[in-house]
Amino acid sequence: MEKLKQKKRLVAIIVSAILLGALLLIGILSGNLAQKEWESFKEFCVVLIKIIAFTAACIFVENLILFIMGLFKPKNHRALTLFSLAGSLLKYVTAIVIVCGILVFCGVNVTGIVATVSVVALIVGFSAESLIEDMITGLFMMLENQYNVGDILEVGGFRGTVTSIGIRTTCITDPGGNIKIINNSQMKNILNRSNRTSRAFCEIAIPYGTDLEKLESGIPAMCEEIYNNHTDKMKAIPVYLGVSALAESAVMLKFIVDVEEADIYAVCRILNHDILLGFRKLGVECPFPQLDVHSV
Repeated sequence: MEKLKQKKRLVAIIVSAILLGALLLIGILSGNLAQKEWESFKEFCVVLIKIIAFTAACIFVENLILFIMGLFKPKNHRALTLFSLAGSLLKYVTAIVIVCGILVFCGVNVTGIVATVSVVALIVGFSAESLIEDMITGLFMMLENQYNVGDILEVGGFRGTVTSIGIRTTCITDPGGNIKIINNSQMKNILNRSNRTSRAFCEIAIPYGTDLEKLESGIPAMCEEIYNNHTDKMKAIPVYLGVSALAESAVMLKFIVDVEEADIYAVCRILNHDILLGFRKLGVECPFPQLDVHSV
């Protein structure tokens, strides 16, 4: 995905550069070839060329900066967040600069309308309260370092990895690749699961007739073997917590292990698989529902 974005930025840089060069050439030629009867049309063309050239130059600079930023690969989440915010801010700044440049080329006194813009901004601010709230909330989240790009969050029941943080919105991608875009002002009751070590749980059933003491004597060696086979996923040896429940047809045993949040579901599957095989080696089969039929 990032490589595709870099290619798009490179194409935008090349197209903007070609357009800018062509417009400059047209501007030079028009100054030599224009005749008196075309003076008004010439002035219009010159202004139009300046506007297009200025816009192309701004887009060129924006994409060039984004392209250069994309060449860096920050190693920590905080740096990724700053890069994401800087890219988002750059887009807003570019849009404002282009608008101001167009007004200047059209002969509008930009400094003279600052007061008017301030009043209009105040009016718009009241009508776009959510927009202002999103931007201010995003600023405070950045300053308070509540979460960063790469962190795993739970927001409103949605769990995923933060892929980008903008001035207005935050994008979270779940393990299935679904992207949820949330306004910064709606980022409430956040559970940041990347701030601490997570734990994967596993519950497995054994028949009531199992010799529990004999089974428990073989569990430590089994857990150590599981850890040695998955040191890349597990931070420590799985811990046997004991009997968690007495179900209708089985005794439930619970295991726990420290993991990275990103690996929590994968490790749950590993525990289910390896403990099942480990119990079979210890001579214990997991129970399954059976139906007894009595004929009269």
